[in-house]
Amino acid sequence: MEVFESIILGAVQGLTEFLPVSSSGHLQLAKELLGVELEENLTFDVALHAATVLSTIVVLWGEIWWLIKGLFSRGMNPEKSYFLKLVLSMIPIGIVGLLLKDHIDAMLASNYIMVVVGAMLLLTATLLAFAYYAKPRQKDTISYRDAFIIGLSQAVASMPGLSRSGTTIATGLLLGNRKEIVATFSFLMVLAPIMGQTLLDVVDGGFSIAGVSATALIAGFVTAFVVGCLACRFMINIVKRGKLIWFAIYCAVVGLIAIGSYIF
Repeated sequence: MEVFESIILGAVQGLTEFLPVSSSGHLQLAKELLGVELEENLTFDVALHAATVLSTIVVLWGEIWWLIKGLFSRGMNPEKSYFLKLVLSMIPIGIVGLLLKDHIDAMLASNYIMVVVGAMLLLTATLLAFAYYAKPRQKDTISYRDAFIIGLSQAVASMPGLSRSGTTIATGLLLGNRKEIVATFSFLMVLAPIMGQTLLDVVDGGFSIAGVSATALIAGFVTAFVVGCLACRFMINIVKRGKLIWFAIYCAVVGLIAIGSYIF
């Protein structure tokens, strides 16, 4: 892998991890265009995910520190309640990761993956459009029920091409939660699953840098981290302003292109 390829893939990962356009789908498209197989470069894949985790921690450090302080205080408080909701939301994706990981990996390696990615991008576009035009009530606090339902939507978003952030944010909005609250919850709830998946990848495959130089690895990590920080801040502001319809249009166009590339 060349340095410029690692920079491009790092930028794609950092940008699409937070924007509602599917990081897995766009990484698959980028791999097809560049002729790079990330499955053969586990360490690089792990580095990209670690970079986006770090960018989330940096951008949302205020919320994370608020939770940490509350967890070590006496008695039940809003911080502990919020933490329990985050844990509840992570259960579905944990189950999917343990039971269906091999099936999802097999799908990613299939010759029809572009059709799957395209179809899921179209579904992402539909969800974002529904969330944009729906006018539900604006709840100030995410309930335990809503946290679990948002967690279910995150589990469904394991499908390649179905945006995790787009699906969880759209679900939270359709349930009637305030925009800024949903955006923050969506980004916090993914921290543990990404770190858990990264740990599993390391345990299963170990570290191997075959085909990836140290320079390329560092370049990809730094790019994913910097772009991730910018994208996370940008996405939170976009959700607050309610401009998700533009991402719906983008996902629809890219989804059709992905399907067309397989057919033609």
